[in-house]
Amino acid sequence: MLGARPGDVLVVGELDGRLGTGTVRAIDAAGLELQVVLQRDPPPPLPVALALALPRPPTLRKVLQQATALGVKQLLLFGSARVEKSFWQSSLLRPGALDEQLRLGLEQARDTVRPHVTCERSFARFADALPERPRAGAALWLAEAGAPPPPAPGASGAVLVLGPEGGLLPAEVERLRAAGAQPVGAGARPLRVETAAVALLGAIAARCGPPAG
Repeated sequence: MLGARPGDVLVVGELDGRLGTGTVRAIDAAGLELQVVLQRDPPPPLPVALALALPRPPTLRKVLQQATALGVKQLLLFGSARVEKSFWQSSLLRPGALDEQLRLGLEQARDTVRPHVTCERSFARFADALPERPRAGAALWLAEAGAPPPPAPGASGAVLVLGPEGGLLPAEVERLRAAGAQPVGAGARPLRVETAAVALLGAIAARCGPPAG
């Protein structure tokens, strides 16, 4: 709100509520007075849950913000053999720190609905529960170059699984296959986790088309 003056009209939203405008009535060192009108629903969510092998904190910040901006509403952080145990001690996993990153993504996209973030340190429990997840109509995992691009999610949505920077172990891949996960690709180039997440989620969003109604 830098530079705002009385009479200016700002885009505002109620967290987990509607969007609208706020007209500046007064502003001083003590605070800001707005006349708020909320008349629009937030943009529709992307029908994809993102499951991410817990990366180092700088990467996690980027993925949280970008996935939220793209409309992801379910984020699951899971462990695997190549996830450093020290990552689970990061202050970024505290609720307040997570909320800050999610808010930045919401602000970028002019959205108000916060994603739900959960953690599962056991890869076995994560993989075995995939078929039971609310958006498990299709479980997709990022495979090596040459895998097909992600399809449009069906009516029940999809779960997109991204492994750690070093990749999943063969046994972990087999466990995903046993859970019904399908391999998808993000092109011929090896990508960092934050780049692959944006590329795949963007490709899925493009295939979803405009919302019905």
